Amino acid sequence: MATKKSKETKYDNIILIPTDFSEVCGNAVIHGIHLARFLKYKAVILHVINNETKSALKKKNVGTDYVEKRLKEYKSYYEKKYDVVVDTIAEEGSIFSTINEVASRIKANLMILGTHGKKGLQHVFGSYALRVVSESPVPVIVVQKRSFKQGYENIVLPVSNDLESRQTVQWVKMIAQLFKSKIHVFQAVETEKGLNSRLKIITRQISDALNEESINHEVTYAEPKGDFAKQVLSYSAMNHADMVMIMTRPNVDVPGFSMSSWDEKLMFNEAQIPVMCINPVELGYYYYEWIQLA
Repeated sequence: MATKKSKETKYDNIILIPTDFSEVCGNAVIHGIHLARFLKYKAVILHVINNETKSALKKKNVGTDYVEKRLKEYKSYYEKKYDVVVDTIAEEGSIFSTINEVASRIKANLMILGTHGKKGLQHVFGSYALRVVSESPVPVIVVQKRSFKQGYENIVLPVSNDLESRQTVQWVKMIAQLFKSKIHVFQAVETEKGLNSRLKIITRQISDALNEESINHEVTYAEPKGDFAKQVLSYSAMNHADMVMIMTRPNVDVPGFSMSSWDEKLMFNEAQIPVMCINPVELGYYYYEWIQLA
């Protein structure tokens, strides 16, 4: 489980981008570089040297300096092409702990994680990405092969009784103000009756919060029947969503490792829509430093 953040924690305007040098991770790097340029942040590209890396290097008959060489090439290329400050880190360890340890140590604000999908060939960027996301100290944008384009013009915010969407809305407001986004609030079917049912109250609170900031948004309701996650994805595709934003829900049976089928369906969606995953942590300075950019 993600640990709560102290309100005294400061962050250093950094986007962390782990890579295994694969094609999909290359797209994650590009996505992160574009976002860093937009936000005027530094991008830090990380490769974790684990046993699999060492085995691959041994087959190539090269040492770990080969990783350093590849990262230096990344730094030179992306700094020159995109005019973004890029740092690189090669660190030995376990992908399950090192990525998030580095995120905390360098005081990153955000992580971009490329994935091949749930059954991907690369461990950290396949199904094991769930563990990295669920334990991340910062929000994680999970991307596949879809490009960054021009930012996040359309953001879908799913709302249901078992999602803590009210904390997520703080991040929705921040991103919307930065990118002039339209927010699509997509509400699940209401099981309770009456105007003061829990779900109606949550949706109303979200709408009121967005109205306070004059953020363009609309509320749409899911069909009475059907899988809500599938409806969210279908709605997102039809509305050309650039991002779906969710509060993660770690599986209570295996805390800190697995996540619910809801999270998996969204994170590894066939439309390859980026998904911003936010662990339930205290916002503190973390949110307010970001919002000042708007």
